[in-house]
This record gives sequence, structure tokens and C-alpha cells, in this order.
Amino acid sequence: MLRRATDGDVDTMRTLRNQQANLDVSINSHRITAEEHAAWWAKASVDETRRILAYERDGVVAGFVTFFDLELDATPRTGAWGFYLDNEGLAERGETLPAWIGVMKEATGYAFDELGLDELHGEVLEHNTVVRQMNRRFRFVEGEPQTRLADGREITVLPISLHKDNRRKPKGN
Repeated sequence: MLRRATDGDVDTMRTLRNQQANLDVSINSHRITAEEHAAWWAKASVDETRRILAYERDGVVAGFVTFFDLELDATPRTGAWGFYLDNEGLAERGETLPAWIGVMKEATGYAFDELGLDELHGEVLEHNTVVRQMNRRFRFVEGEPQTRLADGREITVLPISLHKDNRRKPKGN
């Protein structure tokens, strides 16, 4: 289940984002301080071009999804997204793969059905082959690799995109 993130989620959000597995596959790979996160939340939580959602499984927060750069009044309606999971907690419970599939289904559904997007964009690090495979399973298309400098290291980033007409349809549709 996806729901709007609240002030009460902020500490959990930062804790999960700072899990090593998430840092290893993030463009910004440094540990986020409480002050840095509080400043980000103060702006992001009131930004109309963003939606920050908690992903819950059986009533437990299992990750967060962020939609940003939302162009809801444009043609086509576009936005970008990213997510991260509670890798440690999900692994302990043996729920990593079902949670991962679940968050991707729910997030793409939210993007196209709730936000009404025509196109969803994102980025993935080239070395993150597991996520790239999952993205292909959900019919995201990769663009041309881009080399960047982030947190003092050179990284290769692949833009990804999914058009609403190419998405995997929910069962029953």
C-alpha cells in the first residue's frame, strides 16, 4: 500500500535511505545527516511538483517512493521517480522480492492512474544490473548512458522511461 509520507515518517525515511544497500545504488551515495534530511523534508513536503509516499506491507513501512519534477499541467504529463526499500528488514523477513515487485506495481499504478502521467522517467546506475532487469520486466526503456561526477566519484547513469501505453497492465484490465 502507498500512502502520503508524513512528518512521523521522516526518521524512518532517513534511516532506510542510509542503509548501505541503498547508498550503494544511489547517485548521491553519502550518508544523509539529520540536519540535511530535515532541510530537504521542509522543502520537499510542501513542493507541489513532488509526491513523497510511504510503501507499507502488512502495516509496516517497507520503503519510500518519491515522484518529482511533476508536470501535471503539461502535454504530455510527465514526472520522474525513485524509490528505496528497507533492505535489511525485508531480507530478515524473506520479503525482498515480493516487496520489490509490489512497490514497482503500486508506484507505476500511482503514476499513471492517480497522477495521470503519460510518461514516467527515472535514472539507474549502470552497475545496478538487478534493478535494470526489474525495470525491463516492467517495460522501462533505457536511454543513452551519461557519465557524471557525484559525491567525488565518477558514475554512469542510465535514464529510463515508461510510457503509459507500454506499461504492464494490472490484472483484470
